[in-house]
This record gives sequence, C-alpha cells and structure tokens, in this order.
Amino acid sequence: MVTIRYFAGARAAAGRAEEHTAAGRTLDEVVDELAARHGDRLVRVLRAASFLVDGVACHDRRAPLPAGATIDVLPPFAGG
Repeated sequence: MVTIRYFAGARAAAGRAEEHTAAGRTLDEVVDELAARHGDRLVRVLRAASFLVDGVACHDRRAPLPAGATIDVLPPFAGG
C-alpha cells in the first residue's frame, strides 16, 4: 500500500487528510485515480500541487512507487 497525505486546500478538496492506494503504480497513475475518485475540486488542486514521495520532491512521475511509500500532496501556499 501507498499512503497519500493531503495538506491545506488539498485536504479540503479531498474531504480527508489521508487515504491509501495500491503500490507499484506511478505517481501519474495515482493522481489520475485520485482525480476520478474525488472529482473536479481536487483535480484543480492536483494540477497546481507539488508532490513529495517519502519526503523528497518527485521529479519522475512515471517511476513505480514502492510499497510503504508516503505521497504528500502540497497545494501552492500563500504567504511570505
């Protein structure tokens, strides 16, 4: 399993702080699943979001995600 953690606006759009999905798929495949599962509100957030996999920025969205990985969905933050 892979854990997906939502922060700020992503949490509000998904309606939850965390959920799980199967491992062995790519980040792009997981994002497509999340979009289908949660609809347009989350799709808008996902388009602008950054993703961390096990605390590291994900630069290869086509690499298979290992079992036990954690994906953090980080929408753009305001402030400064």
